[in-house]
Amino acid sequence: MKLRVSGAALLMLSAMALPASANDDVLKQTSDSNQWAKPEGNYAATRYSPLNQITTENVGQLKVAWTFSTGVLRGHEGSPLVVGNVMYLTTPFPNNVIALDLNDEQKILWQYSPKQDPSVVPVMCCDTVNLGVSYAEGKIFLYQADTAVVAIDAKTGKELWKSVNGDPKKGETGTAAPIIIKDKVIVGISGAEFGVRGHVTAYDINTGKRVWRAYNLGPDNEMLFDPEKTTSLGKPVGKDSSLKTWNGDQWKIGGGTVWGWFSYDPEADLFYYGSANPSTWNPAQRAGPDGKPIDQKWTMAIIARNPDTGVAKWAYQMTPFDEWDYDGVNENILADIDIDGKKVPALVHFDRNGFAYTLNRKDGELLVAQHFDPAVNWATGVDLDKSSPNYGRPIRVKKYSTFANGPDFNTKGVCPAALGTKDRQPASYSELTGLFYVPTNHVCMDYEPFKVSYTAGQPYVGATLSMFAGPDKPEHMGNFIAWDAAKGKIIWSKPEQFSVWSGALTTAGGIAFYGTLEGYFKAVDQKDGKELFKFKTPSGIIGNAMTYIHEGKQYVAVYSGVGGWAGIGLAAGLTNPNDGLGAVGGYAGLKQYTNLGGSLTVFSLP
Repeated sequence: MKLRVSGAALLMLSAMALPASANDDVLKQTSDSNQWAKPEGNYAATRYSPLNQITTENVGQLKVAWTFSTGVLRGHEGSPLVVGNVMYLTTPFPNNVIALDLNDEQKILWQYSPKQDPSVVPVMCCDTVNLGVSYAEGKIFLYQADTAVVAIDAKTGKELWKSVNGDPKKGETGTAAPIIIKDKVIVGISGAEFGVRGHVTAYDINTGKRVWRAYNLGPDNEMLFDPEKTTSLGKPVGKDSSLKTWNGDQWKIGGGTVWGWFSYDPEADLFYYGSANPSTWNPAQRAGPDGKPIDQKWTMAIIARNPDTGVAKWAYQMTPFDEWDYDGVNENILADIDIDGKKVPALVHFDRNGFAYTLNRKDGELLVAQHFDPAVNWATGVDLDKSSPNYGRPIRVKKYSTFANGPDFNTKGVCPAALGTKDRQPASYSELTGLFYVPTNHVCMDYEPFKVSYTAGQPYVGATLSMFAGPDKPEHMGNFIAWDAAKGKIIWSKPEQFSVWSGALTTAGGIAFYGTLEGYFKAVDQKDGKELFKFKTPSGIIGNAMTYIHEGKQYVAVYSGVGGWAGIGLAAGLTNPNDGLGAVGGYAGLKQYTNLGGSLTVFSLP
């Protein structure tokens, strides 16, 4: 198989030719490489920049240009935006938004400080994080922890409208970044660990009025699935495709939430996202009436929808009848790649379950599925035989099933752990190499389910976990890898002591940037992973690197502020090894290397 670069550049060119199928201003702002006008960099979510002042030859000379304290602790995910000469920062709860004037020594132009009930914090699953704000048509769009979707005047910081998307008293929260498509702001909902039923919702960009809502599980009319036209692996999903795969009315508290990233193909006029785990984590409580596994669609799935109507065109489920909390929420990167000499409009997804999937983004055809960490053991592969009744399904290993051994049995040595071979720290696609650069976790777990009852607003988990480094290389818990999505192959892998919980950035200078949990910001050569630069920031990095030009000079920036699921022990002061849904014990060593913080560090050449 041969891989040839086409990728996001062609996707964006096609998008520019179809302004009616996108938001004109988003296309305009993201096509200006001097800016970083979208959390993912562009609609294709490639996190690639054509900027090339900083190269493999001079990146070792980077110096700190300036820093800024956000004034908030806990985990700092996401990244700032730069639109024109203004930088927009977002913090963890209480989700302050800060505008800085890059022309005036980063003077604070305004700060928007939401008034949120602090009772939302205890129902935020894995730290009080936020993936960032979005920009369009002179407005900043914030999705708050309490599920309020807010439009803010980008010049003044004045609130223009606010709409409530959920109810924290039921465990519903908001942590993701909105996507702006045409005249709509689209957001998901968090809270599968509280039995929240997942959905995506579109709001009018000018008024905040709800336009449509699409659930991921339940009746066809509520999911906006057409039994004959919505397909999965090339076949119509059929009537009641979700209801048939649930026991009774469990779907009503079934999870499948949406707390990851969105991407959008203007030519196909489809947006893409992933759905999360089914509730509870105890698979025995979700078995069918005959006591056998049932799929629980459409949790753990990639779904492609029309942004005007919300109607689904296709869906693909990565982990039917999940037994390990392998949420499918990770980003879906859009790039045109060559597979066996044929250019394919691809969607590439690095799933929590440890498999990287390459699909045709137009129709959902599954092209490649291979594990992207050698430690993955819960399944030996994915059935790619189109004539097989199990086409597209994982080939499971009974030894690592948390269901087959019965409730209250501690299944040991499952790889990856529940936080996945990769969580929502985003990968990047480089147009220089045609490869994907992926932050990963090399972490396994012991998993013991137990019976749990549902109460609205209370945890609905039903499993005790402990996490630890993969047994083959216990000296490290993460890798930063280069991935060939046509071959399903790791090209090179750079080990790290802890999980790489920072989002990647690639540039035309031949560099891949990322951060580490202990606080190092690093630059490596895209060709071979050779480390070219590192700098210890004030706190562990779970933010995503970004780059921009100001007054003719290229800058690279990243948040530091340890937290997120991997850093929840430090962020929330937890010490019991099984706390933090099993992460505290696995990452106990972090406290020897870093501490809480909340700052932005900006680098440039001298």
